[in-house]
Amino acid sequence: QVQLVESGGGSVQAGASLKLSCAASGIIFRNCVAAWYRQAPEKERELVSSISSAGTTRYVDSVKGRFSISRDNAKNTLYLQMNSLKTEDTAVYYCTACMRWGQGTQVTVSS
Repeated sequence: QVQLVESGGGSVQAGASLKLSCAASGIIFRNCVAAWYRQAPEKERELVSSISSAGTTRYVDSVKGRFSISRDNAKNTLYLQMNSLKTEDTAVYYCTACMRWGQGTQVTVSS
């Protein structure tokens, strides 16, 4: 059974940091392109960052320099380190790998 389980979300003040994790099972994670998406209230889901199986990373402009995506293939886990959080980062964050999705984790940033 394929499962992607996110964790690490929460409520923080602007300027704080959070690290999201996504534990994958049931897929050959090391072969997957993996990514983090987010969806804010009344907005469309947007791609935040992606990482290829070779480790090539990409970021949406709004998080460049603040967020860092990484993966540990030995642990079948995807990460998103989020620093200098802003109120506009408030959203449900979803991980995806090999076209499978997690259930999402809420990140709320207050001023």
